Amino acid sequence: MGAVFQFWGEKLSFLRKVEKIAEDIKTMRVRGAARIARTAVEGLIITAEESEAKNEEEYLKDLKISSKILVSARPTAVSLPNGIRYVMKRVLKAYRDGAKLEELREETIRVGREFIQNSFKAIEKIGEIGARRIRDGDVILTHCNSSAALSVIITAHRQGKKITVYATETRPRFQGHITVERLVREGIDVRLIVDSAVNYYMDGVDKVIVGADAVASNGAVVNKIGTSLIAASAYLSGVNFFVAAETYKFSPETTAGRLIEIEQRDPTEVVDREFLKKNKGVKVLNPAFDVTPPQHIDLIITERGIIPPQAAIIILTEVFGWFVEEEDMY
Repeated sequence: MGAVFQFWGEKLSFLRKVEKIAEDIKTMRVRGAARIARTAVEGLIITAEESEAKNEEEYLKDLKISSKILVSARPTAVSLPNGIRYVMKRVLKAYRDGAKLEELREETIRVGREFIQNSFKAIEKIGEIGARRIRDGDVILTHCNSSAALSVIITAHRQGKKITVYATETRPRFQGHITVERLVREGIDVRLIVDSAVNYYMDGVDKVIVGADAVASNGAVVNKIGTSLIAASAYLSGVNFFVAAETYKFSPETTAGRLIEIEQRDPTEVVDREFLKKNKGVKVLNPAFDVTPPQHIDLIITERGIIPPQAAIIILTEVFGWFVEEEDMY
């Protein structure tokens, strides 16, 4: 990306901050689909505040360059391009309606902050709705670290329901450790288990609650690697499998036939470099996500209410309309 700075010169020096945000998202210093989306939108707010554009066209060019850098950071997290799309669609509309440069800056900042605020409200609302499906005495299993799934669990706990939680380690990045730390702070009875122990404990589980990085138009859910195996285990054991997902994680592109790209991450997340040196030629595969089919999902909890996975297309058309290729936003 250094070439971008060299080509555009000091005029786009603010992109160094945007590039740093993108790098933090790519290397998982910023993790979790909701936080990724909010952080990316903050990158657009920074662009609005620091761009030295002299006219509306230069300003839109700056926004599009920032958007492109941010969207490329994590290909599977649909929340990221949806967050960018949320801002850019409104800014482009303002431009077409005749907004001047400073008005476009103000609109970018206003809409960006609106998206961030709506994201926090969505997680809170999901907690309230999802907690209604939790009963006193339930044993819950969760995977990875999802703000929405945690909101359901914590809200149920704060309502006075006595629950026990099994949390997977979630290898290779061990996001489950973050989940455990959060639940312990809430005073919830939690047990950390290795990922491969899920089937061993499933018979004692009442409900599985996970988050989502993306929801396709057919109701399939893309989430942290291992989720599909947990869903299959729950299905065979007759255990309810719930997904907690904000509507901005639904993928409008899938209505047009596109597949959600599954990110392959660095092998050194799985093995160290010494192992690779000793075993030259070995291929270490490290997909970050997998796809859970809709038939293994009992319901999806959104801020708009609870839906069966087959109703995902309804959410997509209500929130995004029928997806068509619009003008290039980035």
